[in-house]
Amino acid sequence: MDLAPLIDEANRLLAACRAHGTRIATAESCTGGLICAVLTEGAGSSDVLERGFVTYSNAAKEQVLGVPAALLAQHGAVSAEVARAMAAGALVRSAATVAISVTGIAGPGGGSALKPVGLVYLGIASLGRPTAHLECRFGDIGRSAVRRNCVKAALGLLWQALPA
Repeated sequence: MDLAPLIDEANRLLAACRAHGTRIATAESCTGGLICAVLTEGAGSSDVLERGFVTYSNAAKEQVLGVPAALLAQHGAVSAEVARAMAAGALVRSAATVAISVTGIAGPGGGSALKPVGLVYLGIASLGRPTAHLECRFGDIGRSAVRRNCVKAALGLLWQALPA
């Protein structure tokens, strides 16, 4: 998996975050910490990355991020609602000013007609702004490619969350 272009992008993002005083928290499921890994590849990332949560199981989403069990039961872990709750939970449980979350089906199995492989939801929560989400349908392009695309989408959302 070639992460070099994403690492370059993350380094540019970190520089912009430093300039704005932005601190980031991540809440990851299907990426298993890959967003955090890309953000920490460059030296000095600790002044921007506040913390990362890897909450792969539903129990972890509930216990670590405070995602309500009823929300998981009603919508499933792979949903816009859970992505938003993960991001909001990471923001509340950290000293970050912005939190990014991801939950999805990276494959190769685990998909269904309603939630196919490659379906991913990212959540973004920022202090003073409404929590939002992004739905991505990457398709069954392979686990590594889905995860790499998740990181790219997450970096894009983090850029959008920076103050103007």
